[in-house]
Amino acid sequence: MDKYPEVVFNLPVDKAFFYRIDKKLKLETGMRVMVPFGSRRMTGYVLAVHDEPPVSVPYLKEVQRVVDSEPLFNKITLELAQWVSGMYLCSLGEALSTMLPGGRREADADYYSSEKIEIKSFSLDSQQKNAIEKILKKDSRFYYLHGVTGSGKTEVFLRVTEKMVENGRGVIYLVPEISLTHQVIELFSQEFSGNISVLHSGLSPSQRLKEWMKLIRGETIIAIGARSAVFAPVKNLGAVIIDEEHEGTYKSNSTPRYHARQIAMHRSREENAVLLMGSATPSVEAYHYMKNGIITELSLPRRLSGGRMPGIEIVDMRKEQSLLSGRLVEAVRNTVNKGKQVILFLNRRGFAYYFHCRSCGYEMKCRNCSVPMTYHKSKNLMVCHYCGYKTKPIMQCPACRSLDVGYSGFGTERVEEEISSIFPEYRMERVDTDSVRKKKRLKEILSNFRKGETDILLGTQMVAKGLNFPGVKLVGIVLADTDLQLPDFRSQEKTFQLITQVAGRAGRIVPDGHVIIQTYKPDNDVIRLAAAGEQDNFYGFEIKQRAELKFPPFYRLIRLVFRGKKKDSAESAAESFRHKAEDYLSEGMEVLGPVECPLAVIAHNHRYQLLFRSADFSLLHGVIRESLNDFSITSGIYVEIDVDPVSLL
Repeated sequence: MDKYPEVVFNLPVDKAFFYRIDKKLKLETGMRVMVPFGSRRMTGYVLAVHDEPPVSVPYLKEVQRVVDSEPLFNKITLELAQWVSGMYLCSLGEALSTMLPGGRREADADYYSSEKIEIKSFSLDSQQKNAIEKILKKDSRFYYLHGVTGSGKTEVFLRVTEKMVENGRGVIYLVPEISLTHQVIELFSQEFSGNISVLHSGLSPSQRLKEWMKLIRGETIIAIGARSAVFAPVKNLGAVIIDEEHEGTYKSNSTPRYHARQIAMHRSREENAVLLMGSATPSVEAYHYMKNGIITELSLPRRLSGGRMPGIEIVDMRKEQSLLSGRLVEAVRNTVNKGKQVILFLNRRGFAYYFHCRSCGYEMKCRNCSVPMTYHKSKNLMVCHYCGYKTKPIMQCPACRSLDVGYSGFGTERVEEEISSIFPEYRMERVDTDSVRKKKRLKEILSNFRKGETDILLGTQMVAKGLNFPGVKLVGIVLADTDLQLPDFRSQEKTFQLITQVAGRAGRIVPDGHVIIQTYKPDNDVIRLAAAGEQDNFYGFEIKQRAELKFPPFYRLIRLVFRGKKKDSAESAAESFRHKAEDYLSEGMEVLGPVECPLAVIAHNHRYQLLFRSADFSLLHGVIRESLNDFSITSGIYVEIDVDPVSLL
């Protein structure tokens, strides 16, 4: 006698398939099986195990192997996957694949450092106590700790977790990037030893599987991790905490393109849990919802350590000859000579970010993508930061044969060279994805800086997030304009957040911290408001613009990108879909495009986008769903569906 498992796969096919297996073999809902699928062998997820075969299928293939000894997902996980599938317009198999770790066996995870971080403990002040009291009363479903950098948000997260665990409730703690939250993991590991599962991409799939299974069995009830940890099967969930809520890394850039905040909101409603978010620079949506009472705002306006908010000055780079202004060079020298430390920030890696011909204007772009190549001097290579293509620099213009060629713009590598020539006696480290490729290198650099063994830390976004270094007196933003040049509706928001977050690394413990912002746009409203710390004015200005331009939080967006090797095919597929969707469009809905994406080609794929928007999300969502069901995708064309996109590049 056989049993009949109902199986779904990580494929864009919204359908379950039936197989058969000997009744004596152990197989339960929530396990994975290896089965034949067409001409392939594939791993599938078992949704149910039936005693009778489906009447409509005369012949069923046999399960080749049961992968797991116990179920990987339960009723709550399956219901969540079904919601994700519906919300983000993907198959149930794709949703489950995103949620579940992919290991074949369990392996031990090593995520604790041998070095114990000394975390200076401050007794809770009245603003923190008040916030904790309100959260635990649960008068609201969603709370937001809106506090300046260094105001003690982590301590509040810790105490709320403590209370939840005392009451037998589980907690999910989300961080924007696991590599940069070493301090948080250390702190929680010390406080809740043995009760934590850490879930992140730095672990092997089998290590992640072990951590996942501890949660499923109830051996641990706290999950800490980056974006995908929002799916953790925490038992009796009491709270989901999202640290640095504004970060773009909470949005997935592959199918399903979910946002961790949206998943957390759904889970908190379904599982009767509290959602607690926090940041010094909330996303524009979160700020708007706070002001409208949808999210309860808990304010932390003071720095706990007594460090004052740093003084901020703007330097006009149009009057300067070098990458580092005379004012910044002088400030670095004064700071290091007094035994204090400096962080220099530039949101661009490499030596120079484009190669061009001064005679004819030719610009060297990636052969696979429509983006300029970046010159990396240390490797003497031109590198595409989108597809990874590498090639040697050229000495002669391929368009006009001129020898008058060179590099423009600059990245962290070039700034590093400049600092070394100006301050050869100072100890400096660079932190970007090129310099910390080796395992544990990032931890080593940050540890040296924390111990005071490094004078200057130069980095990209990596140094802007959640790091607390007591000795930092000066922060220099080498170029504040990089995001402002992007054709994206969030470019102003990102610029404001980055300046505020990077500036927040200065003077957290040391009094009289100082920040210098170098810019070619000293009169720009966003830079001016960020430097003045005028947060309410910035958000008021940005929200007014968003309302006028019909962008979130006033309108919801769904973006479809049609990509393929042939430009004409991608464009005509987007055009066909627009015509199909127009049959379903109703009043108050708008479609923009198709137009080429700002990044028109990535990895040989031509990209065209359609942008649908409406103030009525359920109506908009229904139209896209119906249109997709009624649309035949041309061979060789792939459609990316992005509900609530955070970028339009």
